[in-house]
Amino acid sequence: MNISVVIPLLNEQESLPELHTWITKVMQANGYTYEILFIDDGSTDQSWKIISELAAADTHVHGLRFLTNYGKSQALHAGFAAALGDVVITMDADLQDNPEEIPALFQMITSDNYDLVSGWKKKRFDDVVTKNLPSKLFNWAARRTSGLDLNDFNCGLKAYKNQVVKNIEVSGEMHRYIPVLAKNAGFRKIGEKVVKHQARKYGETKFGMERFINGFLDLITIWFLSRFGKRPMHLFGAMGSVMFVIGFFAAGFIGINKLIRLYSDLPTIRVTENPWFYIALTTMIIGTQLFLAGFLGEIILRTKNNEPRYKIAEETN
Repeated sequence: MNISVVIPLLNEQESLPELHTWITKVMQANGYTYEILFIDDGSTDQSWKIISELAAADTHVHGLRFLTNYGKSQALHAGFAAALGDVVITMDADLQDNPEEIPALFQMITSDNYDLVSGWKKKRFDDVVTKNLPSKLFNWAARRTSGLDLNDFNCGLKAYKNQVVKNIEVSGEMHRYIPVLAKNAGFRKIGEKVVKHQARKYGETKFGMERFINGFLDLITIWFLSRFGKRPMHLFGAMGSVMFVIGFFAAGFIGINKLIRLYSDLPTIRVTENPWFYIALTTMIIGTQLFLAGFLGEIILRTKNNEPRYKIAEETN
């Protein structure tokens, strides 16, 4: 199979028939072998009914419906697990991503040998204040943190080699950082393509301003995980050791100071009256706790069970 199109969605009943028709037209015009995977992330409208009808009429269509709303990352994870195509294309279901971009993205993966190609919505039709400006700030921070020179990390229109989607874990809200996850997994040839962006035709956006706050928090998380996720002892153990050594030397200073006062004419003071006592006590306790945090992190990494992060209620085809 040439192409798997993975489409996560939430309450997009109006756009689904039009999107299916558009994708089918592009695929047939280019002679691709393909499948379309609709991942219903717990929609409360008629989205699943429409997906079921499309699947009954077209064998290229497959659907997964979550038991409840688990989030876009979980929907993509399920789609990636089910995808059979040599090239996997992701796009949003709101008709803002243009299926006419699929042939060029497919070409970049198959002919130019990119592992991943991320779309860049250079000209956007979103609100400037609530989406465009925060998005620019978010992408700038992501570039500086990840080392990837991409202009639009959060564009839903992307293309991947099949082996990429089978070797990355998209969890939590990490769908914004799939290129970073791919880079961390060892896939280095990551490109970008300017893609057409269209104004939303039906319904309302499912994301508010809170997505940017969550996005920056996730950016910190993925930076930490990329550097220390597989070796937490290297961070917590090092910090703990430094803190413990500071406390140890502070305790040594207290002891030396006490001896000097005992064998001189200087007045003696209680150990608890010396501010260095509290510095030593605090740093040694914090150091021990940080060291234990790193140790426990290493144990968890070696014993964790990869349990499913979502439950599928129904599946078509």
